[in-house]
Parts: sequence; structure tokens; C-alpha cells
Amino acid sequence: MVTKIVAVDALTGSPPVQVVGHYFTFYLARNPGAAFSTGTSYTIVLSFIAITAALVVLWISRRLGSTGWAVGLGFLLGGVVGNLTDRIFRSPGPLEGHVIDFLMFPNFPVFNFADIWINLAAATIIIQSVRGIRVDGLRHDEAEAAKASES
Repeated sequence: MVTKIVAVDALTGSPPVQVVGHYFTFYLARNPGAAFSTGTSYTIVLSFIAITAALVVLWISRRLGSTGWAVGLGFLLGGVVGNLTDRIFRSPGPLEGHVIDFLMFPNFPVFNFADIWINLAAATIIIQSVRGIRVDGLRHDEAEAAKASES
């Protein structure tokens, strides 16, 4: 959130700032949609999806028994809430606010740190799933064996 405040303050009305030549630039963009500016007409729907995602992460976190899942869900919650605050508090109004994006590489959409956290969450969750580790910290085979011994 702080990075977005700084970006808006420093970049509003200013030309893009080249940080590493044309390879990395600070460029202020206000995005009413999702990734790659998709769904720009559905900002309210995207806001409710983000609210739902945050609530689901909080619900799932009650069963956490794995550090990897805790990290992944923490990244996800941070990213979702980071962009959701823009949707709630920025213009044009509550639940219709545009997300502040300001990091730009050539031939790639402009993004922000919340987007980075969401992508790190996806990678972490995929790794945990491929490793067969459940949210409660048990491996899938351990959970099946425990379930079989109970019956």
C-alpha cells in the first residue's frame, strides 16, 4: 500500500521514469480490471471476488499446519488485500476503484507489488501441492493412512 501511495505521489502528471534504461520503468497506470487489464467493465465483480478470496484464505488458515502453506496463503492474502484496498478506497468510488500499477518491463503489462505476492502465492501453493503436502501439514499418503487406520 505504501508503494502505491509513493507511486501516485511521485508519478502523477510526470513522464515515465526509466530506472534501468528501457528495461525497467516506473510508469503510473490505473487499472479497473484484472491482470492484463481483462474485465475492465467488471470492477465491482472483481472486488467481490477479492473479498471472497480473502475470506476463504482466512477460513483455510484456521487449519494451517504447514509452514509452506502459511507462506503461500500469507502471500495470497497480502496481494489480494493490497489490490482490494485500491478497489475500495480509490476513485471512481467504493468497490469500483482502479488498482494502482507502476512497475513496467518492456513487452509486459504494468504491475505492482501485490501482483508479485499473488504470483509468489501461486508458485508456493503449486509447489506444496506437487509435494503432496496438505494445508494441515500432513502428506496426502499420511492422511490416507490415518483415515484407513481409523476405520
